[in-house]
Amino acid sequence: MFPLVFLAAAAALVPSTDCYRPPVMAPIVEHFEAPVCRWCPGNRGLDYATRPGEPVRAAASGRVTFAGLVAGRRWVTIAHRDGLRTSYGPLAAVAVRAGADVTSGQALGRAAGPLHFGVRRGDVYVDPETVLGAAVRLRPRLVPLHGAAPPRPLPSCTPPSRSRTALR
Repeated sequence: MFPLVFLAAAAALVPSTDCYRPPVMAPIVEHFEAPVCRWCPGNRGLDYATRPGEPVRAAASGRVTFAGLVAGRRWVTIAHRDGLRTSYGPLAAVAVRAGADVTSGQALGRAAGPLHFGVRRGDVYVDPETVLGAAVRLRPRLVPLHGAAPPRPLPSCTPPSRSRTALR
């Protein structure tokens, strides 16, 4: 039982070289919960409180490896150059095809309701929050309608540097 949990934790520690952004701007209603075995219950991704018809966007650039039906529901999977795969669904409509290259933020389709966003490295599910980083830790704040500065923009998405000076 422990190897799967250990592998999921170890995979989450491997930093991504790409910049990932949330696929939607909706609250997270259920966080990642690693299953204790391959067939055991858990939540293998993040669930967002999206409304039907809301646009769903690619978290990072990559190639669509699957766009179709799984158990009668529409899903999209993207392979990224850092070895991660992201999945999005269920979708009411799909705007991409398998084999297509997509860019970060490109529309993949429209949500059918709450959206599930999953991340895998090989066959191991990874906690998407470790890949998304600070982008999911934003806190909403109330802003007066008059006489206040506009809300701060989302943090920039800068991939980690591979240079030695970045480690100092």
